[in-house]
Amino acid sequence: MSRPQPAGEEQPPAHLDDVPPVPSAEEVAAELEAVADPADPADPADPADPADPADPAAPVGKEPEDRRHPSTVGGLLYLFVLAAGATGVFIAWSGDWRLGVRWIGGALVGAATFRLVLPRRDAGMLAVRHRLLDCLLLGGVGAVLLFLAQTIPNQPGT
Repeated sequence: MSRPQPAGEEQPPAHLDDVPPVPSAEEVAAELEAVADPADPADPADPADPADPADPAAPVGKEPEDRRHPSTVGGLLYLFVLAAGATGVFIAWSGDWRLGVRWIGGALVGAATFRLVLPRRDAGMLAVRHRLLDCLLLGGVGAVLLFLAQTIPNQPGT
C-alpha cells in the first residue's frame, strides 16, 4: 500500500513499501485514551479500590500481609551469616581482633558452603552471581581472612 507522491518527490525504495507509516502524536494519544482504563487502581479516591479502608464493600479483617520472615532457606542462612559477621566485627571492635577476624572469615566460608549446597531457587540472597563465582569469592575471602588472622605475628606491646 503506497501513498501517492507529489510531483518532484522521489519514490521510497521498494523494500520500504511494506513498512507501516509512523502514526502522528495525535493518533497515538487517541489510541491511548481509547485503551486506557478510566478507573486507576492507584487512585486513593477510587471507591472500587479494595485497599481503601473507607470502602464498605472492602473485605473485613483482611489486611495486606507484611512478610517479616525470609521466604527461602537461603534467606534464613543469609541472616545467620550476617549475624556471625556482625558478631565478628563486635569482637574485633571490643579488643580481640584475631578472634573477630576468625568469626568474619568463618562466616564467609560458611556462606560459600551454603551457596554451594543450596539450589538457586532456595539460595535467596546468597545467590548473587553464578554459583561457582559466588563460592570462589566468598570462600576465597573467608580463607584469606582466616589465614591472615592465624599468621600475622603479635606486635610488640600488645
